[in-house]
Amino acid sequence: MKYLFLIIFFLASFTKAQVIVNKTDSNMLEKKLKDTLVIDSGTKDSLKIFRPTINDYQYQTQFSEKKVFDTAMSFNKTFVFSQYNNRDNFGRVQFANIGSGFNPLSYELNSEQNLSLLPTNKSYGILGINDIKYYDVKTPTATFIYHTAMKNGAALQSTYTQNIGKRFNFALDYMGLRSQGFYRNSLAANNNTLFSGHYTSKSGNYELFAHYLHQNVNNQENGGIVNDDLFQSGDSEFRNRDRALVNLASSSSQYSYRRYYLSHQLTPFNAEKFPFRIRHTIFNQGNKYYYHQDGLEPYWVTTEADVVTGFPLSTKKYSNNFSNTLSLVFDNERFKLDAGLRYQMLKFGVDQITLPNLMIPSEMKENRLGAVGNLQIKLFDKFQVNSFLEISKGNQFGNYVKTTNNIKFEPIKDYFVNAKVNFQSSYPSFNYLANVSAYNNFNYFLNDAKNQSVTEIGGNVNLKWFQTQLFANYFRIDNYTYFDAFAMPKQSENSVNISQIGGDATFSYGKFHLNTRLQFQNALTNKELLPMPSFIGRANFFFQSKAFKNAAEIQAGLKVYYFSKFASREYFPVLNEYILPNADSFSIGGQPIADLYVNMKVKRMFFFIEGQQIGTVISHNKSYAFPHYPVYDFRLNIGILWYLFN
Repeated sequence: MKYLFLIIFFLASFTKAQVIVNKTDSNMLEKKLKDTLVIDSGTKDSLKIFRPTINDYQYQTQFSEKKVFDTAMSFNKTFVFSQYNNRDNFGRVQFANIGSGFNPLSYELNSEQNLSLLPTNKSYGILGINDIKYYDVKTPTATFIYHTAMKNGAALQSTYTQNIGKRFNFALDYMGLRSQGFYRNSLAANNNTLFSGHYTSKSGNYELFAHYLHQNVNNQENGGIVNDDLFQSGDSEFRNRDRALVNLASSSSQYSYRRYYLSHQLTPFNAEKFPFRIRHTIFNQGNKYYYHQDGLEPYWVTTEADVVTGFPLSTKKYSNNFSNTLSLVFDNERFKLDAGLRYQMLKFGVDQITLPNLMIPSEMKENRLGAVGNLQIKLFDKFQVNSFLEISKGNQFGNYVKTTNNIKFEPIKDYFVNAKVNFQSSYPSFNYLANVSAYNNFNYFLNDAKNQSVTEIGGNVNLKWFQTQLFANYFRIDNYTYFDAFAMPKQSENSVNISQIGGDATFSYGKFHLNTRLQFQNALTNKELLPMPSFIGRANFFFQSKAFKNAAEIQAGLKVYYFSKFASREYFPVLNEYILPNADSFSIGGQPIADLYVNMKVKRMFFFIEGQQIGTVISHNKSYAFPHYPVYDFRLNIGILWYLFN
C-alpha cells in the first residue's frame, strides 16, 4: 500500500502545473469556462490564473448524469463513513468484527446474486457494474477514507483520479482492510483493486467506459461462542473476549470477485438530426469461493459416518459469466430508448466428489441468448419514467426475466412521489445449487430447481415538512429458496408475502436536530421461513454548528439503533449463508445499541469519532448479531474522509 501512496503523490506533484495556463495557448484554454474561476493577475501580466471550484470535480456511473463531489457536512454522513463498507447499513446488524458481514434484518434482493456464485455474507462490500464511479476533474484528485479496526488493524480506501487532456480520465482505487477482532479466530482481511477509465472524443460522437475490478473478502470462521450463558451473565472471566471458547479452531473462507468491463457507444450521424447511437458492452466476470480448514473440526463431526473418506479439507466453488451485448440507442432530451441483443456463456463448478448416494456434477455450463432494453421519459420536469427489461433463455439455468419500473412525479410543488413495480424470475443463486464438503451432512445438489420469482410493489412520498419521507413496500416471493436448519437448500411450495411500511423525518430547533427512521415489517405468510423483527428503528439526536471562527463545523450527538426481539436465522460459516434456527437457537434483539459521537469538518477533511455501544460501559453486553455471535462491545470508532483537490 505504501508504494501506491508514493505513486499517487508523485503524479499529483507532476501535474500541479496544470493549474496555471497561458491565455495565449488556444489548445489549453477552454472557449467557455462554465465552472472554473478566472483571476486576472494584472493588466500588464500575460498570465491568467485558473482557480477551480467544487463544480470542477465530478463523477458519474456509466452513461448517467454527472454529480459534483459532496463536501457538505450533512447528518447522513455519520451513518455512512462510520461503517467499514461506507454504506448506510440500516436494516442490518454487524458481527463483532468489521469486515465479517451482517445479519440482514429485513428482506433484501441482491441483483449481483443473479446467475452467479455470491454467498450472501460475502456480498456487503461487493461493487456491481452500476456501482463503479468514473470521474471528470480539472486537477489531480485523491480521496482517503480511513476506519479503525477491532483490536489490531485498520481499513483504508484510497482513490486517485486525473484527467489527461480534456477528454480522458483514469482512476485508481485500492481498499485494504485487516481487523483481528476481539474473539478468537475472527480475523478479517479484505481488499479491493479498481482501475477505471472514461474517454469522450472531441466531437462527442464516441464515448467509452472501462474498468478492471478485483475484490477479496477473506475471513477466519470461529463458529460462534461455546457458552452463551457466561456471555449473557457478564462473567468476569469472560470479559477478556480472547479467552472465550469458540466452536471452530482452524476454518476460514475466501471469496474472490474479478471483472473486466468495457462499454462504448458511437453516434455515426449528426446527433441533432439523427439522435441514434450504437452501443457495445462486453465483460467477463469470475467468482470463486473457498472454504479451508487445517483439520477436521469436532464441532461438525458426531460419528465417523459424518466424514467423507479421503476428501480434501479445502473446497472450492466458482462461476463465470462472459457477456456480449450490442444495442441501438435513440436519445434526445425527453425520450431515451435503447434495446439490444445479449449473448452469455455461464459456468458453475465445484470440486469433483464421489458419494454413494449423491451425484454432484463437477461443472455446469451453457450458452444463452437474450434481449435487454431501457426506457427513460422526462416530461415538463415534473414526470419521469425509468424502465428496464432483460430476458434470456437457457436450458441448464432456466429462463431469466427481470424488469424494473420506476415513476417519479411532482403533483404539488416540493412534494415528490416515487412509485415502483419490479419483477424478477431467476434461477436460485448458485450457492444453493451444489456444495461439496469433507462432511457428509453438508453435501447437496439441488436438482431440477425452479425459478424463484419476486414481485415488488412500493414507493415513497417526500414531503417538505420536516424533510419527511414515507415509504411502503410489498414483496411476493414464489418458490422462495432458503436453507433449512440442517443447511440443506429448499424451495417453498407456497409464496412468501412481506409488507414493509415506515418513514424518515428530521426535526430541527435552532442548532439542535432529531432525525428518526422507523420501519414496521411482517412476513404475512410462511413466517417461519423468513424470520424478521417486526420493528426496526433509529434515532439521531445531534447539535450542529460552525466553530473556531467558521474555520470548522461540528456535529455532536447520540445515535440509538433498535430492533425488536425475534427468532433469528443462524449464520452457517461453511456456506457463508443463513439457515433456519435449530434446537439450540434462541431469540435476539430487544437491546438498544447506542453510540455517542463528535464529528468535525475542517476544509475538505471530515472526522467521525464515536464511542460505540456505550451501554456496555454501564452494564455487560447482551446483544447478538446472530445466535452465538455477539455484536461488538464498547469501542472507540474513528472514521476519516479526506478530499485532496490539487
